[in-house]
Amino acid sequence: MSVITHAVRKSNLATMINTPGGISVGTAIARARANLETMREQALQVIEASISALEAIPEPTGPGDTSERREQVYREATSLIDAAGPFELFDLCRAASGLCDLIGVLDPEQPFDWRIVTVHARSLRLLQALPPEAALERAHILDSLNEVVQRKLAQTG
Repeated sequence: MSVITHAVRKSNLATMINTPGGISVGTAIARARANLETMREQALQVIEASISALEAIPEPTGPGDTSERREQVYREATSLIDAAGPFELFDLCRAASGLCDLIGVLDPEQPFDWRIVTVHARSLRLLQALPPEAALERAHILDSLNEVVQRKLAQTG
């Protein structure tokens, strides 16, 4: 009977993990948060620009420009979500997400109630202006927006 042997090679990853000198998970997370915090002001500017853009998008004048305007709304709402998400501004994300969900579900060939965009833009502005400790007010705004979205979705089904 023959016995085959081979040299066992140690994994580079195993070597790195077992070698002292790395940083702890807590330290890595703290550094990542500090790095992210340096971008907060830029994110707040993107959020402000997105809300202003939503407020400024004019109501479509007919079927020819409805699709383009809806795409503009969708782009601005997703831009807001991208900027607000990393900073845990979840109320802004939730409001913008509801608008995106509604635009994505509704038939582009059907008339669109533009008041939905206006209400969401104004609600986003209000959420942005409220202090963080105004939890009840924020919840009420988000619940009301959710009710609008649910009613519009029920009308399509």
